[in-house]
Amino acid sequence: MFEDKTLKCVECGNDFVFSASEQEFYAEKGFTNEPKRCSACRAARKARMNGTQPREMFKAVCADCGKETEVPFRPSEDRPVYCFDCFNKRKAGH
Repeated sequence: MFEDKTLKCVECGNDFVFSASEQEFYAEKGFTNEPKRCSACRAARKARMNGTQPREMFKAVCADCGKETEVPFRPSEDRPVYCFDCFNKRKAGH
């Protein structure tokens, strides 16, 4: 009834096989969507979500004090970035 399918991972872009047995398992569980990530990217995502893998940090310069800092998101030019101390001062002030 099910046949192996080749899918493309949305994370790494590599092709991976969605096997007939995996499709059967998905059907038994009532899952209607096919997997979007290969098994390696699924495992890495799960590790990130569980906190077992360190977060990727990005260097930035604080918009208030000018100190170099690291933040857990990619800074954009159109929004200010604050160091931990300045962020907390601004949060406490509001």
